[in-house]
Amino acid sequence: MSKDYYKILGVEKNASPEEVKKAFKKAAMQHHPDRPGGNEAKFKEINEAYQVLGDAEKRKKFDQYGSDFEQQGGFGGGAGWEDFMNAARGGQGNGGFEFNFGGADFGDLFGDMFGSSRGGQGRRQSRGRDIQVDVELDFKEAAFGVEKELSLRKQSACEVCGGSGAEPGSKLETCATCGGQGQVMQNQRTFLGNIQTEATCPTCQGRGKNSSKKCKHCSGQGVVQKTATVKVKIPAGIDNGQSIRLTAHGEAAPHGGKSGDLYVQVHVRPSKIFKRDGFDVYVENDISYTKAVLGGTITTETIDGSVEVRIPEGTESGQLIRLSGKGIPEVNGRGRGDHYVRVKIKIPKKVNKQTRKLLEDLEN
Repeated sequence: MSKDYYKILGVEKNASPEEVKKAFKKAAMQHHPDRPGGNEAKFKEINEAYQVLGDAEKRKKFDQYGSDFEQQGGFGGGAGWEDFMNAARGGQGNGGFEFNFGGADFGDLFGDMFGSSRGGQGRRQSRGRDIQVDVELDFKEAAFGVEKELSLRKQSACEVCGGSGAEPGSKLETCATCGGQGQVMQNQRTFLGNIQTEATCPTCQGRGKNSSKKCKHCSGQGVVQKTATVKVKIPAGIDNGQSIRLTAHGEAAPHGGKSGDLYVQVHVRPSKIFKRDGFDVYVENDISYTKAVLGGTITTETIDGSVEVRIPEGTESGQLIRLSGKGIPEVNGRGRGDHYVRVKIKIPKKVNKQTRKLLEDLEN
């Protein structure tokens, strides 16, 4: 009886290769025989479906022949759990059956679930925690940039031992747990069976060495809580909600590991005068009815200060007048946005008799 591999994996016929792969990983984890509620027959069926849909050529044949796909050189359904595990270890299934994971190697497909199973990655030390702080700017500070001094209470490297955790003058000895490698091998039980992975040594934290005496100031941790001052340059043109990353200005890692990063989240206070759209600035100015008809000049505010703007004859209410290059400087760029004056014709609620007569004559 023919099978609908798309239905088995729970994807549409137009699903992308990444969507197929994601569906396979989810279904495989759910139905692995060793998991609660697992089903070996279902697991085998899921593997079978992915061998077809995860391979571009086999998928094309399946879409073309449908129920006749198996007779046209398809998957065949003969591969079981043992075949799959052999392939996972880099071998082949029974009878030389070869698993194809859609162009991605096995580590790419499952590495994010279980971590690396390959050796030779070198020492991996711990990394300090990233920090985020909020900074409030006014409109012009964001437009032209500013330097801010931040005071942070964070985990910093111990000044006595330099972050090593070792008492000054003490002897460094090879870690007995990892033999100086900085890593230890661990067996992890997964739905693919037992996989051996590398992990940072819990004793030396990846350094490969331990001190004979711990630093008294930091109790051998290499870090202490302290208040630190950081200066950050806010670039011109930064906008509300954007952030700046300061590498290695986050919290220090224990035992001399790499420090985390500091993220400065920018919040810009709204201006009572200016409105921002990208790098353009908008301001609204009232003009008289007479000036709208006859034209003239007005004084308007820009982020650079007051300037005179010419109002052309016959200006309509809501019309925009553009001042090129008077807007926000572009972040890390050379240009600036534009400044727009939106004119609003101010209509008086009451007029005197003389003005009324003039308007009536104009109407006629």
